[in-house]
Amino acid sequence: MKTNRLEAFSDGVIAIIITIMVLELRAPHEPTAAALKPLAPQVLSYALSFIYLGIYWNNHHHMFQVSHRVSGGVLWSNLHLLFWLSLIPFTTAWAGENHFQAMPTALYGAVLLMSAIAYAILVRMLIGLHGKDSILARAVGDDRKGWTSIAFYVIGIALSFWRPWAGSAAYVIVAMIWLIPDRRIENVIRDEQRAGPSTETEFAAPRAPAHGESRTA
Repeated sequence: MKTNRLEAFSDGVIAIIITIMVLELRAPHEPTAAALKPLAPQVLSYALSFIYLGIYWNNHHHMFQVSHRVSGGVLWSNLHLLFWLSLIPFTTAWAGENHFQAMPTALYGAVLLMSAIAYAILVRMLIGLHGKDSILARAVGDDRKGWTSIAFYVIGIALSFWRPWAGSAAYVIVAMIWLIPDRRIENVIRDEQRAGPSTETEFAAPRAPAHGESRTA
């Protein structure tokens, strides 16, 4: 099974999630700068969530650049990821409207945590399908970046019940870690291309049959 339908569906869902988030922002009735001040927490929560969704979309795209087929397990793992991402508009609105109080901030972090775990599961499902020697497996490696993010989410959730601003700071740190484009997959692809055409890679085009050679096995 090819990946194109999964990618198209995922792109559409993420686009809808972003649209829902921006629709939650209500314009003030008064035409003054002072009227915008109460909206600052909501705008900040929207901006952070937009960055997170952009990071997921970007890395999802790179991951499926080197994935050439999917299985039923991969499809369900991808839906699992989209489920948690689809909750981001709710937690974003709740945290913003309540000025990042303890419970909304903790729940915001919990959804981010579950999204990160779901993404890690999807990566492992794809590696299991393509093999430990695949480009994706070599690019991900021990995935220190992913495990570090999960640790920061757990810390952020705990801090939210003590100092909500500290929990929010932990989520911002994770976003900053991933905001710099993750070039692990690009670097492996570049190394494969430098190895020359003699090296057999996942990107090798199928050989055209010779004259008189059957196209079927």
